[in-house]
Amino acid sequence: MRSKPFSWKSLLFSCVLLQFGCSSPSTTSSSINQEEKLSGETISKVYQEAASQYKLLASTLPEGKFPKTYHPTTGKLDTSGSDWWCSGFYPGTLLNLYQATGDKALYAEATRIMEDLKKEQYNTSTHDLGFMMYCSFGKANQLAPKPEYRDILLNSAKSLSTRFNPTVGAIKSWDSDQKDFLVIIDNMMNLELLFWATRVSGDSSFHKLAVTHANTTLQHHFRPDHSSYHVINYDPNTGAVQQKKTAQGYADESAWARGQAWGLYGYTATYRETKDPRYLNQATRIADFILNHPNLPEDKIPYWDFNAPNIPSALRDASAGAINAAALLELSQYVPADVSKKYFKAAQTMLQTLSTDTYRAAPGTNGGFLLKHGVGHNPQGTEIDVPLTYGDYYYIEALQRYQELTK
Repeated sequence: MRSKPFSWKSLLFSCVLLQFGCSSPSTTSSSINQEEKLSGETISKVYQEAASQYKLLASTLPEGKFPKTYHPTTGKLDTSGSDWWCSGFYPGTLLNLYQATGDKALYAEATRIMEDLKKEQYNTSTHDLGFMMYCSFGKANQLAPKPEYRDILLNSAKSLSTRFNPTVGAIKSWDSDQKDFLVIIDNMMNLELLFWATRVSGDSSFHKLAVTHANTTLQHHFRPDHSSYHVINYDPNTGAVQQKKTAQGYADESAWARGQAWGLYGYTATYRETKDPRYLNQATRIADFILNHPNLPEDKIPYWDFNAPNIPSALRDASAGAINAAALLELSQYVPADVSKKYFKAAQTMLQTLSTDTYRAAPGTNGGFLLKHGVGHNPQGTEIDVPLTYGDYYYIEALQRYQELTK
């Protein structure tokens, strides 16, 4: 393993006296002017402070470990190995921030930790290789193309393809009993890796597999109101649906907020890659379900589940808000002008809200993470009202998309 280019731990030791307090966000952010654009100065400030935050996070990160979350009340950093589904978001955020700031220390830290991550290209036990490898090596290859990155990504696509069942017409999400074949809505996010693999290699099998998975999900995951189930359990031998249920949402028939966000982003990206109007139609239906829902707060950051108990006192999920913002900004480019304006303004409000002190951590706090108030797995009681790496990743991505569209 390569060593770090310099010791952030000694450089930033004085910054590790972190603020422990963390208050829940109010139900609305009345101070936000939804017509006012985020200024370039504001976005630049966010980038600079985010770069400092991620240097702080790097200074506390044990060798060979990836950040998962931070507990503000105890000051404890949770970490994982490279095989955790979120391992690509930390290097991906570093690379996005390097692109935004030009800070080479961020690039150095990203490439350092990607050395630990690259072995996952051969991991066939997870469906999350898109998250893990495309958000990291895909971004690195975009910034500075290398044959090694190309090979890692193609191997990752091959590994992901091994989880496809042609009878079901989908990629298996979680390994379980042999009589079950579990597919979660989150899996739509891993298809970009497969589309990329076909573009680069010329092998159409990756593209066909991704489209088949998207079609199967379109057929079985969605309710008449265009909300999504979290988990569909198929019979692996016949392809028949055995169960429609939740894992991370409030109830089987509820609309788990981040699940809706994954679907929105996934079908928007699938339309981009295929130009098939079915996927655009589905993306707009999901967007309208989210934006028109009576339980969506005025500031557009959703409760952790649209049907959560105790609304308006239920927890918000900043990560779902960040994913929605990134997706809506892209989707706004594919729809008629009146709809585009609606989606853009909603995303703008989300970014305004996330950029306030309510959600964005003050420099030197939050363990170095950017956003507060994420909800990982509420039913399991894990990662509740804490920062999450994917919340940070999609927040910065959304800001970059917003900046590009408002030049």
